[in-house]
Amino acid sequence: MHREHYRWDSPALGRSMELLWYGNWGRPMLIFPTSLGTCSQNEDCGLFRQGLSGKVDGGDVQICSVDAIDGEIWYNRGAHPGWRMHRYLQWERYLLEEVLPLIKHKAQRDDLILYGASWGAFHAMNFALRNPGAASRVVCFSGMYDLHRMLDGHWDDTCYFNCPTAYVPNYPQEQIDRARHIGFVLATGEQDHLVQDTRHFAGVLRGKGLNVVEEIWGGVFGHDWNYWAEHLPRFVP
Repeated sequence: MHREHYRWDSPALGRSMELLWYGNWGRPMLIFPTSLGTCSQNEDCGLFRQGLSGKVDGGDVQICSVDAIDGEIWYNRGAHPGWRMHRYLQWERYLLEEVLPLIKHKAQRDDLILYGASWGAFHAMNFALRNPGAASRVVCFSGMYDLHRMLDGHWDDTCYFNCPTAYVPNYPQEQIDRARHIGFVLATGEQDHLVQDTRHFAGVLRGKGLNVVEEIWGGVFGHDWNYWAEHLPRFVP
């Protein structure tokens, strides 16, 4: 695959950030790492091995793989949860103001796919629901969509508006209409410890009249790289 490496000092975050770009043409795809992962994690852990690389080489998709800063947010238990949520909003601003313009410039298309697994699924889902004009499809594997367990009992408006299981049930009609064009995919294995999270949140989205594909892979754990690599190409048109 064609591969490019980018690194710059992010104004939004006040630190150096990196991303990897794969491919030269096709539908753009923004992919997030799992817990504590960097922009190289999806490649290093084999996500491209079972079909996705063929879609890149064939010109179906081009991929932007970004860094996350989970170590500064969800796993930074020495910092106050309110500060950690503030840092999360800075990372969102980095995506909106720095990464998305790069994707649009390089791809010259607006039909962006978001993908993530495990914590990456949360990142993809929350980003799409908070910024529905940014994505046309969201593929989430083995995800958790409730933040309560990560906030040490803290709860405020910022937490609420970044916790999909909290704010989506109260989505105003205007926001629902803005998200109707998005195709949501939520999937994991039947034996995943997060399978009920997948089923529950797929039902929440479906109850709002949004376009949802829910897929539970029978008889398997599903929360691992080989499953994600196997199934992802089917959801990348």
